[in-house]
Amino acid sequence: MEDINIGIDSGDRAAIAESLKHLLADTYTLYLQTHNFHWNVTGPRFRDLHLLFEEHYTELAVAVDDIAERIRTLGAPAPGTYREFAALSKIEEVEGSVSADDMLRILTASHEQVVRTCREALAPAQAADDESSAALISDRMRIHEKTAWMLRSLR
Repeated sequence: MEDINIGIDSGDRAAIAESLKHLLADTYTLYLQTHNFHWNVTGPRFRDLHLLFEEHYTELAVAVDDIAERIRTLGAPAPGTYREFAALSKIEEVEGSVSADDMLRILTASHEQVVRTCREALAPAQAADDESSAALISDRMRIHEKTAWMLRSLR
């Protein structure tokens, strides 16, 4: 950890950054999953789902950057390799082709996983009075809860 004086001690910053690394890994894995489904969706709902998935992965790309920059702001290195993300993420990769219905089911479960990861990350941020991290995490949680609801509504 870098020596930074932002009113959060180094131990708390390290704990918050570690939880954010898991959130970053889940978010990046979900980004890849969503982009994969955008490219590979087929069937009568192709256009609607293709465009919806594009909206989702575009929003996730911004989120990945925001989370990584918060990790750096706290003085920790942000993970940035597939190997690191795979080790940190609780979202499993999908191999092979899947139906549009399965894509919706998988994406719903993945968004719900990100919500659970947000809940885990929120505790150390709140305990350290790190409002910046807590606000970022809360915003992400709200977005993923809503996205999961919308995806469930399409099934």
